[in-house]
Amino acid sequence: MIINIKTKLYFVSLSIFIVLIDQFTKYLIFYNKKLFINKDFLLFKLDFVKNYGAAFNIFSGSRVFLSLISIFFSILLIYLIFRKNTLNSFELYSYGFILGGSIGNGIDRIYRGFVVDFINLNIIDFPVFNIADISINIGFIILLYNIFKNNR
Repeated sequence: MIINIKTKLYFVSLSIFIVLIDQFTKYLIFYNKKLFINKDFLLFKLDFVKNYGAAFNIFSGSRVFLSLISIFFSILLIYLIFRKNTLNSFELYSYGFILGGSIGNGIDRIYRGFVVDFINLNIIDFPVFNIADISINIGFIILLYNIFKNNR
């Protein structure tokens, strides 16, 4: 159980770090398309996709709804990090990663009207994604691990 406010600030700082990396990479791709697009790496290539929806482009065109969802979940996660005193490290890491990704994609939706996706996997046919999406998925994996670990 973690109660220390400095420890909780660490996890919010982790979220801010994720947001900065996410926004920086999106900035690089958005303003330097010709330099980075179609660069092929071993497992992935860089692409440029305007995603007007959520995961797998669901709710496409629902900018206001998705922006409100991002804001709601960001506030909820900040509340959970600071107010809930029964959290363990796994839960805090999970919330920190999800919060960083939610804010990163939320900034895009509010500022641009779409989310910039740019990582395109070569090894499987998968939708194009970004750093915020990776962060959200890492957070969910940690959360699922914690749930299964505690149910044993």
